[in-house]
Amino acid sequence: MTNLGEVSRAWRWFFLAAATYNLLIGLAGMITPGATVDARIVGLLVFAFGVIYYLVSRDPLRFAPTLWAGVIGKAGVVGLLAPEGFVENGDSLIAAILIGDMLFTLGFLVFLLRRDKMAG
Repeated sequence: MTNLGEVSRAWRWFFLAAATYNLLIGLAGMITPGATVDARIVGLLVFAFGVIYYLVSRDPLRFAPTLWAGVIGKAGVVGLLAPEGFVENGDSLIAAILIGDMLFTLGFLVFLLRRDKMAG
């Protein structure tokens, strides 16, 4: 286990924010009335990633490699949904979620690419 003091508190809060974001969006996807089984499964997977981000928030250096799955997942979602989320009459909720996913992806990449420097 790593020493939690090796990573700034800001990073731990960032990963906790990512966890909360995914847990809330995933939960909403699972319990929305009329959601299809496919939508509920997607919600469950989004929720599960929230659990991973929570673990990262507790010990960022130890669990950092799991963030690569988050980078792939979030970038993939943005790539797949952006064409319909950012059109003139697109769904503003989808667009807002995609913007959040883009920002978290960038943050994950910054952390992953700089973590060796942070580990000292």
